Amino acid sequence: MLLRPASRHRIPIGLLAVFLLVTLTTAVIATMPSDDASRSTPTSASGTGGVGGAWRAAVGDGAISWPKEGQAAVGLEGTASTETRGEQRPVPIASLTKVMTAYVILKDHPLEPGAPGPRIEVDRQAAHEVGIGDESTVPVRAGQKYSQRQLLELLLLPSANNVARLLARWDSGSQGTFARKMQRTADELGMDHSTYTGASGIEAGTTSTAADQLKLARQAMKNPVFRDIVGSRTVTVPGIGPVHNSNSLLGTSGVVGIKTGSSTPAGGNLMWASEVRIGDRTRLILGAVLHQRANTTPVEGLQAALESSRVLIDGLRDQLASARTES
Repeated sequence: MLLRPASRHRIPIGLLAVFLLVTLTTAVIATMPSDDASRSTPTSASGTGGVGGAWRAAVGDGAISWPKEGQAAVGLEGTASTETRGEQRPVPIASLTKVMTAYVILKDHPLEPGAPGPRIEVDRQAAHEVGIGDESTVPVRAGQKYSQRQLLELLLLPSANNVARLLARWDSGSQGTFARKMQRTADELGMDHSTYTGASGIEAGTTSTAADQLKLARQAMKNPVFRDIVGSRTVTVPGIGPVHNSNSLLGTSGVVGIKTGSSTPAGGNLMWASEVRIGDRTRLILGAVLHQRANTTPVEGLQAALESSRVLIDGLRDQLASARTES
C-alpha cells in the first residue's frame, strides 16, 4: 500500500487577505487613545494655546528688535521655551558672575524672607581690596560685621568685588574652592557652555552664553530673598550708608531685576527680569544680553546693554499684549 502524505487545508488567497486586513485594523484601533482620554490631557504651558501660544506669537513674527551685536536669550516664566539670537559662544560675563555667587551662597545658607542671617566678619583681605585697581568695591574695614543679607545687598546692588571674594572665603575657605563649587552648580543646572573661575567676575576666564545665563536667571528668581534684593533700587547699610543698584532699568518697562556686568573684554552685559500681565496672572519675562560694545569701555558697553535690553523688553511686552488682545 502506498502511503500518501496527509492532506493540508488550503486557505483561499482572497480570504487570507481579508483576514490580515481585519487583524491590522483591529491592532491600530487598539493603540489609538479614546476621545475621552485625549480630552482629559491638559494643555501644557508650552502647548499650542494659553501662555505658550501667546509667547510664541510674541517672539515668532519677526517684530522684535533684537540686539544688533553680541548675543541674547529670552524666556517666559511658566514655559520651557528659550528664544536666542546671535552666536551662542562663551564670552566673558564680568559681574553677571555674582548672580551665581549669590545663588550658591543662598543654596548653602538659605535665608527666610526678611531675615538678616548670620553675622559675618570682614577679614583683612576684603579691607585691603578696597579701591584696588579699577575694581568695583565698597569701603569695609577689618573686624566689621555685617549680616549675610547685607553682604548679599553689597554684592548685587553696587556689585562689590571685595564682598564677592569675602563671601566665597566665608562659605568655602578660599575663592578657588568656591569657584569649583560654582562650576559644579553650573553643571547641575545644565549650563554646559559656562566656566567659572572666581566669585567676582573680574577674571576674563569666567565665560558663559546668553542661553546659559537665562537658565541661571530662571532658577535664581525663584528664591524670594534674591528676588527682593535685585529688585531694590537703594538700600542703606550701617557703616557704609546708602548703596544704589547699578541696574538703571529698574522700575521701567516692568523691570524687577536682575544684574549688570561690564568690563573691557566683556563689553556690557545685563541679565534682566520684567513683569508682564497675562490673563489673570503676572509672569516674568527673563532674558540675558551679552557682549555689547565689547573691547570699548565698561561705561560704553553697559550703556549699550541697558539700551538694547530696554528695546527688547518693550518689544516683547508689546507683542504679548497684542497676542492677548487678538486671541
